[in-house]
Amino acid sequence: MDKLTTEDLQNLIEKPKERSISLFMPTHRVSGEAREDIIRFKNLLKKAEKYLLKRGLRTTEIKELLEPAQRLLDDHRFWQNQNIGLSVFVCPTMFRYYCLPTEFDELVVATDRFHIKPLLSLFTGDGKFYLLVLSQKKVQLFRGTRYSMSEVNLEGVPQSISEVLRYDDPEKQLQFHIGATETTGHAGRWKPIYHGHGIGTDDQEKNILRFFQAVDRGLHELLKEEKAPLVLAGVEYLFPIYTKASSYPCLIEEGVRSNLEELGVEELHKRAWSVVEPVFQRTLEEAIARYGEFSATARTSSDIEKVIPAAYYGRVESLLVAAGLQKWGTFVPNRQEVVLHDQAEPGDEDLLDFAAVQTLINKGTVYVIDQEIMPERAPLAAMYRY
Repeated sequence: MDKLTTEDLQNLIEKPKERSISLFMPTHRVSGEAREDIIRFKNLLKKAEKYLLKRGLRTTEIKELLEPAQRLLDDHRFWQNQNIGLSVFVCPTMFRYYCLPTEFDELVVATDRFHIKPLLSLFTGDGKFYLLVLSQKKVQLFRGTRYSMSEVNLEGVPQSISEVLRYDDPEKQLQFHIGATETTGHAGRWKPIYHGHGIGTDDQEKNILRFFQAVDRGLHELLKEEKAPLVLAGVEYLFPIYTKASSYPCLIEEGVRSNLEELGVEELHKRAWSVVEPVFQRTLEEAIARYGEFSATARTSSDIEKVIPAAYYGRVESLLVAAGLQKWGTFVPNRQEVVLHDQAEPGDEDLLDFAAVQTLINKGTVYVIDQEIMPERAPLAAMYRY
């Protein structure tokens, strides 16, 4: 699967507590590198086996638990269709894998729930966005991150204005296209050109609006649970019409004034990221600044032994947590007791991941960022609701 939705994330978080394995690794899009990826995955499975043996499982139990993941080793088609990051989740009642457009460090975690912190960058600063390429003849949707962008199947979404207007009175049909730019000073402006039979530009704009409203209805079914930014690409004249039609709450005002035929996917991705990166960065900066504003008060804490209970009981409004870092230990809710260990011991879990999961469950916001920009260089930093 190459799509990770908020619903998928919620399912991973909320599954019952039972022996669970989470694996992360970098992969290659180039099929010639598939053998290297297979070897890397095989080594991760061996590491998982060792962890499970240390935790007291019998060899037969381990074999049964990891069997769905082991089958991937022989699935050559699977390895020929990778993205740049692979995450695999295995437990007795669930098996999921995601081929994702984000880079992962190699990691194996064996606890009683899934380890999801490496996935959270897809929902925050380096996270997911959508690019909608608009024209009257074709509509395309892409899902992207900082690293890459891939096309989304638009089943159920009208692809052209003719699909929406096909049952209209033929006498009212109008052809429309965008001509060369009019140039004023150093800025170019697209000039719409109309030709048809007895119909004006106002009617044509209404037809385009109807088309875009139909597109928006189709996208609503695909993106109804999403909060990722949506960027438009195409002829600039179409942007305000689509904005009027759109019900999507995270539509970005600035668009990419070009189309897929002119730029290709890689350049289009580059330009789209340049639009959304400041949005992600601004949100993160606001969270860090807000933490700094209240850092001398009881509204904040970077003490893991205080933040863990607060996250569990729903006090954390926003959580900054260091990427690629684990803090092993246990939390006993009825005693509000946090026990930290230098190395993972049987029964331990990554308490940074635990804090992130509990914050999300309680409708807080989590930002996974480099430790270099963490407040006080702490492994985590929480802003409390009260």
